[in-house]
Amino acid sequence: MVDAVVVTWSIVGAHLLRFGLHPATSDSIAGAPVATYTLVTILLPPFWWLMLGAWGSREPRMLGAGAEEYKRVLAATLWLFGTIAIVAYALQIDLARSYVGSAFPLGAVGLIAGRWVLRQHLRLERSRGGSVSRLLLVGGPSAIGHLVSALQRAPNAGYSPIAGYLASNDTHAIADAPDLPLFHGNGTAEEIRNVVSASGADAVAITTGVRLTPQTMRQLGWDLAAANIGLILAPALTDIAGPRIHTQPVAGLPLIHVSTPKLTGGKRVAKRSFDVLGSALLILILSPVLAVIALTIKLSSPGPVLYFQERVGLRGSTFKMTKFRSMVPGADHQLDKLLVAQGSAGTPLFKVENDPRITPIGGILRKYSLDELPQLFNVFFGSMSLVGPRPQRDGEVALYDHAAHRRLYVQPGMSGLWQVSGRSNLTWDESIKLDLYYVENWSMAADLLILFKTFKAVFFSTGAV
Repeated sequence: MVDAVVVTWSIVGAHLLRFGLHPATSDSIAGAPVATYTLVTILLPPFWWLMLGAWGSREPRMLGAGAEEYKRVLAATLWLFGTIAIVAYALQIDLARSYVGSAFPLGAVGLIAGRWVLRQHLRLERSRGGSVSRLLLVGGPSAIGHLVSALQRAPNAGYSPIAGYLASNDTHAIADAPDLPLFHGNGTAEEIRNVVSASGADAVAITTGVRLTPQTMRQLGWDLAAANIGLILAPALTDIAGPRIHTQPVAGLPLIHVSTPKLTGGKRVAKRSFDVLGSALLILILSPVLAVIALTIKLSSPGPVLYFQERVGLRGSTFKMTKFRSMVPGADHQLDKLLVAQGSAGTPLFKVENDPRITPIGGILRKYSLDELPQLFNVFFGSMSLVGPRPQRDGEVALYDHAAHRRLYVQPGMSGLWQVSGRSNLTWDESIKLDLYYVENWSMAADLLILFKTFKAVFFSTGAV
């Protein structure tokens, strides 16, 4: 309904912007008959609506999905207007550029805005327990526990685990979900179907740890489809983004391919080009702000304006990270004593609670992350990126385990997935998990989304350090 309203008003709006409320006084406009514009205005909304459906943007699993949903909406819109351009060229129809040029942005922005409003409404409804799929989880205790934890971290996904189904000889408890009602059985399609009825589930998620034969899976799929019950497969893959997953049917078997993460060649050039242009533009725009902050620091406390600290970057190389000074001079010499005092000297995430070294002006700068603006010069000269894992000290890197070292496979960034997901409110394990997810699933679209969320996180000063 929202799509239909938006595309209709976008086309009508473009028509009114180009021709106004009064009919044209001539037989043609910009070389095309007036009747052609009227016909396009009438036919374009339903074709646009159909194109959105063809791209799967209205599939139930897409609604509220965020970035993937928006990507499908934009892809459908681009394909539609690309098709219009090709048809107009082939048939030598000279449509006014102002007509097409206004219809496209009006529709694209309107569709994204409409989907965003729907998404916020859906999130609110799901937070109240509505519009969720009631899941029966089938698998082993460990796999079910892992899936429950993942779903609890993503309440907006719309899945609510209500029961688990284990093999009859599996008596292990589910540590991550001690209150989850459990059913036991021999793994037949009939048993699982009966548990679905008994639990009131409207979807079944099958994960690892339970033995279901191909024949059982086929029969179960038929039975669930007949009862309009959803079937979800949750393989033992973690921290893998959707674009890296591809399915290939082979002899009736859906094989899942996971592509290798790579940031080489054209992707590396694109990311570096974006960093150079983005940092240069931000330095130019923010130069008055940088000057005011520098003057304020100089007048408010003794010591230098800038603070330089050695951090670990790409592949373990070191560089001097630049920040506005937000602490008293000689603050680094007090760090070890403060960490020992609060009992966190042996943890990788060096963070001092209620840090007494921070100056009054420094507290304000840190609250809104203004102390990090000089890192734009690090980005411009190539030691950092606008988006990436947070650069850390030698002492922190020395405490890394093997998995954490994968953070060093890409350039550190001014912002990153960790920073926009809670910043200093996160534990070390949570922050490393987010950074590793970024390293394994980098994309330019993800960088743009993180930068957008960065402004939101900074504005509300969430988790500032």
